[in-house]
Amino acid sequence: MITIFYDGKCGLCAKEINYYRRIAPVGIFNWQDITESDDELKKEGISLSEGLRLLHAKDNQGRIHIGVDAFILIWKQLKWWRNLAFFVGLPIIYQVADFLYRYFANWRFKRLKHCQLAKKEDGKK
Repeated sequence: MITIFYDGKCGLCAKEINYYRRIAPVGIFNWQDITESDDELKKEGISLSEGLRLLHAKDNQGRIHIGVDAFILIWKQLKWWRNLAFFVGLPIIYQVADFLYRYFANWRFKRLKHCQLAKKEDGKK
């Protein structure tokens, strides 16, 4: 089963993940809202603030996929999204998508209070 670690307090993130949940075949994904429990995320050695900053996913072989790679992993499992996974995985497209995603993710992270609180908490450890 593929585990998706997502920010359930981010309106945009939650909306997108809820869409994927509705269209995903049963038994493919384990959806983990890390704002409710970050235990599984921490078992992977990922801090809460890093999990909130970028989407993380763990595939069936236990490999962690981050950011655009996590989206590609999700899309490959969804019937109408497989073509997008292929397209975004192409070399130049991938680099542009990765840059844009990280830029947006950092912008979003800096503006959400719960993300900044997690960053502060992680900094204390």
